[in-house]
Amino acid sequence: MLIHVNAKHPEPRKIAQAVAVLERGDVIAYPTDSVYGLGCDLLSKRGIEALYRMKGLREGQLLSFVCPDIADIARYAIVQDAAFRVMRRLLPGPYTFILPATKEIPRVLRMKRKTVGVRIPSHPVTRALTSALGRPLVSTSASVSGDTPEDGPQFLIDPREIEERFPELALVLDSEHVGLTPSTVIDLSGDEPVLVREGAGPVDFL
Repeated sequence: MLIHVNAKHPEPRKIAQAVAVLERGDVIAYPTDSVYGLGCDLLSKRGIEALYRMKGLREGQLLSFVCPDIADIARYAIVQDAAFRVMRRLLPGPYTFILPATKEIPRVLRMKRKTVGVRIPSHPVTRALTSALGRPLVSTSASVSGDTPEDGPQFLIDPREIEERFPELALVLDSEHVGLTPSTVIDLSGDEPVLVREGAGPVDFL
Protein backbone atom coordinates (compact mmCIF):
# COMPACT_ATOMS: atom_id res chain seq x y z
CA MET A 1 0.00 0.00 0.00
CA LEU A 2 1.28 3.44 -0.96
CA ILE A 3 0.15 6.63 0.78
CA HIS A 4 1.30 10.20 0.24
CA VAL A 5 2.50 12.17 3.27
CA ASN A 6 3.01 15.93 3.29
CA ALA A 7 6.75 16.56 3.37
CA LYS A 8 6.59 19.76 5.41
CA HIS A 9 3.67 18.97 7.71
CA PRO A 10 3.22 15.18 7.99
CA GLU A 11 -0.40 14.33 8.73
CA PRO A 12 -0.65 12.76 12.23
CA ARG A 13 -3.30 10.29 11.03
CA LYS A 14 -0.99 8.93 8.33
CA ILE A 15 1.99 8.78 10.70
CA ALA A 16 -0.16 6.88 13.21
CA GLN A 17 -1.13 4.45 10.43
CA ALA A 18 2.55 3.82 9.67
CA VAL A 19 3.38 3.34 13.35
CA ALA A 20 0.59 0.75 13.67
CA VAL A 21 2.11 -1.16 10.74
CA LEU A 22 5.55 -1.06 12.38
CA GLU A 23 4.20 -2.17 15.75
CA ARG A 24 2.64 -5.27 14.26
CA GLY A 25 6.07 -6.32 12.95
CA ASP A 26 5.92 -5.30 9.30
CA VAL A 27 8.46 -3.45 7.14
CA ILE A 28 7.77 -0.09 5.50
CA ALA A 29 9.54 2.22 3.05
CA TYR A 30 9.88 5.83 4.13
CA PRO A 31 11.55 9.05 2.92
CA THR A 32 14.74 10.51 4.39
CA ASP A 33 16.98 13.47 3.64
CA SER A 34 19.31 11.16 1.70
CA VAL A 35 17.42 8.32 -0.04
CA TYR A 36 14.36 6.21 0.72
CA GLY A 37 14.82 3.75 3.55
CA LEU A 38 13.35 0.37 4.41
CA GLY A 39 12.68 0.06 8.11
CA CYS A 40 11.02 -1.88 10.91
CA ASP A 41 10.47 -1.56 14.63
CA LEU A 42 13.64 -2.13 16.66
CA LEU A 43 11.70 -4.47 18.97
CA SER A 44 10.30 -6.66 16.18
CA LYS A 45 12.31 -9.84 15.59
CA ARG A 46 9.95 -10.71 12.74
CA GLY A 47 10.44 -7.32 11.11
CA ILE A 48 14.23 -7.48 11.40
CA GLU A 49 14.33 -10.95 9.87
CA ALA A 50 12.05 -9.78 7.06
CA LEU A 51 14.31 -6.79 6.41
CA TYR A 52 17.36 -9.04 6.05
CA ARG A 53 15.43 -11.36 3.77
CA MET A 54 14.05 -8.60 1.53
CA LYS A 55 17.47 -7.09 0.93
CA GLY A 56 19.29 -10.41 0.70
CA LEU A 57 21.68 -9.35 3.44
CA ARG A 58 24.11 -11.67 5.19
CA GLU A 59 23.28 -12.59 8.77
CA GLY A 60 24.77 -9.95 11.06
CA GLN A 61 25.38 -7.43 8.27
CA LEU A 62 25.28 -3.90 9.64
CA LEU A 63 21.93 -2.12 9.67
CA SER A 64 21.41 1.43 10.88
CA PHE A 65 19.34 2.66 13.79
CA VAL A 66 17.27 5.70 12.86
CA CYS A 67 16.75 7.49 16.18
CA PRO A 68 14.17 10.11 17.16
CA ASP A 69 16.73 12.37 18.86
CA ILE A 70 20.44 12.54 19.65
CA ALA A 71 19.63 11.78 23.31
CA ASP A 72 18.33 8.35 22.25
CA ILE A 73 21.64 7.30 20.73
CA ALA A 74 23.40 6.81 24.08
CA ARG A 75 21.20 3.82 24.92
CA TYR A 76 22.45 1.83 21.94
CA ALA A 77 25.94 3.25 21.36
CA ILE A 78 28.86 4.44 23.46
CA VAL A 79 29.28 8.15 22.70
CA GLN A 80 32.54 9.75 23.78
CA ASP A 81 32.77 13.54 24.16
CA ALA A 82 34.59 14.04 20.84
CA ALA A 83 32.01 11.92 18.98
CA PHE A 84 29.14 13.79 20.63
CA ARG A 85 30.54 17.15 19.53
CA VAL A 86 30.70 15.94 15.90
CA MET A 87 27.19 14.55 15.98
CA ARG A 88 25.69 17.56 17.74
CA ARG A 89 27.11 19.73 14.97
CA LEU A 90 25.79 17.63 12.09
CA LEU A 91 22.53 16.07 13.28
CA PRO A 92 19.83 15.94 12.21
CA GLY A 93 21.27 15.50 8.74
CA PRO A 94 22.30 13.04 6.00
CA TYR A 95 24.94 11.19 8.02
CA THR A 96 25.36 7.69 9.41
CA PHE A 97 27.76 7.43 12.33
CA ILE A 98 29.43 4.17 13.34
CA LEU A 99 29.87 3.93 17.11
CA PRO A 100 30.75 1.22 19.65
CA ALA A 101 27.59 -0.75 20.47
CA THR A 102 26.09 -1.21 23.93
CA LYS A 103 24.43 -4.36 25.23
CA GLU A 104 21.03 -2.76 24.66
CA ILE A 105 21.21 -3.90 21.02
CA PRO A 106 18.47 -6.54 20.53
CA ARG A 107 19.85 -10.07 20.50
CA VAL A 108 18.68 -10.71 16.92
CA LEU A 109 20.95 -7.87 15.76
CA ARG A 110 23.91 -8.36 18.07
CA MET A 111 25.73 -11.26 16.35
CA LYS A 112 28.92 -10.45 18.31
CA ARG A 113 28.66 -6.95 16.88
CA LYS A 114 31.00 -4.35 18.35
CA THR A 115 29.67 -1.33 16.45
CA VAL A 116 26.32 0.10 15.40
CA GLY A 117 25.34 2.65 12.74
CA VAL A 118 23.08 5.48 13.90
CA ARG A 119 21.13 8.09 11.92
CA ILE A 120 18.90 11.08 12.66
CA PRO A 121 17.64 12.28 9.27
CA SER A 122 16.28 15.81 8.98
CA HIS A 123 13.29 14.89 6.79
CA PRO A 124 10.09 15.87 8.66
CA VAL A 125 8.37 12.58 7.83
CA THR A 126 11.22 10.54 9.32
CA ARG A 127 11.31 12.74 12.43
CA ALA A 128 7.54 12.43 12.90
CA LEU A 129 7.64 8.67 12.37
CA THR A 130 10.41 7.92 14.87
CA SER A 131 9.00 10.36 17.42
CA ALA A 132 5.56 8.74 17.22
CA LEU A 133 7.04 5.24 17.45
CA GLY A 134 9.11 6.32 20.44
CA ARG A 135 12.14 4.19 19.62
CA PRO A 136 14.54 3.66 16.71
CA LEU A 137 13.79 2.12 13.38
CA VAL A 138 16.11 -0.61 12.18
CA SER A 139 16.84 0.56 8.68
CA THR A 140 18.64 0.06 5.40
CA SER A 141 18.48 1.89 2.09
CA ALA A 142 15.86 1.12 -0.54
CA SER A 143 18.34 -0.19 -3.07
CA VAL A 144 18.98 -3.15 -5.33
CA SER A 145 22.20 -4.68 -6.57
CA GLY A 146 23.70 -3.37 -9.79
CA ASP A 147 24.11 -5.50 -12.89
CA THR A 148 27.74 -6.20 -11.95
CA PRO A 149 29.60 -6.03 -8.60
CA GLU A 150 31.50 -2.99 -9.92
CA ASP A 151 28.24 -1.07 -10.39
CA GLY A 152 27.46 -0.99 -6.68
CA PRO A 153 23.91 -0.62 -5.34
CA GLN A 154 21.22 1.23 -7.27
CA PHE A 155 19.19 3.49 -5.01
CA LEU A 156 15.49 3.59 -5.84
CA ILE A 157 13.91 7.06 -5.93
CA ASP A 158 10.41 6.25 -7.24
CA PRO A 159 8.01 5.07 -4.49
CA ARG A 160 6.04 3.00 -7.00
CA GLU A 161 9.20 1.22 -8.14
CA ILE A 162 10.09 0.56 -4.49
CA GLU A 163 6.64 -0.97 -4.01
CA GLU A 164 7.15 -3.15 -7.10
CA ARG A 165 10.70 -4.24 -6.24
CA PHE A 166 9.83 -5.10 -2.64
CA PRO A 167 6.34 -6.63 -2.72
CA GLU A 168 6.74 -7.78 0.92
CA LEU A 169 6.47 -4.16 2.10
CA ALA A 170 3.32 -3.46 4.08
CA LEU A 171 3.42 0.28 3.41
CA VAL A 172 5.30 2.84 1.32
CA LEU A 173 5.26 6.46 2.47
CA ASP A 174 5.47 8.66 -0.60
CA SER A 175 6.74 12.19 0.03
CA GLU A 176 8.68 15.06 -1.52
CA HIS A 177 12.17 16.43 -0.78
CA VAL A 178 13.85 13.02 -0.73
CA GLY A 179 17.52 13.03 -1.63
CA LEU A 180 19.15 11.17 -4.51
CA THR A 181 22.40 10.36 -2.71
CA PRO A 182 22.90 7.98 0.24
CA SER A 183 24.10 9.27 3.60
CA THR A 184 27.72 10.03 4.34
CA VAL A 185 29.12 7.33 6.64
CA ILE A 186 31.65 8.34 9.30
CA ASP A 187 33.27 5.91 11.73
CA LEU A 188 33.52 7.49 15.19
CA SER A 189 34.40 4.27 17.00
CA GLY A 190 38.12 5.05 17.15
CA ASP A 191 40.31 7.92 18.28
CA GLU A 192 39.79 9.93 15.07
CA PRO A 193 36.83 10.23 12.68
CA VAL A 194 37.22 8.04 9.59
CA LEU A 195 35.28 8.66 6.38
CA VAL A 196 33.80 5.33 5.26
CA ARG A 197 31.56 6.62 2.46
CA GLU A 198 31.18 10.10 1.05
CA GLY A 199 27.53 10.77 0.35
CA ALA A 200 24.96 13.51 0.82
CA GLY A 201 26.57 15.12 3.86
CA PRO A 202 29.58 17.49 3.45
CA VAL A 203 32.88 16.21 4.88
CA ASP A 204 34.97 19.40 4.82
CA PHE A 205 35.21 19.32 8.62
CA LEU A 206 37.29 16.11 8.54
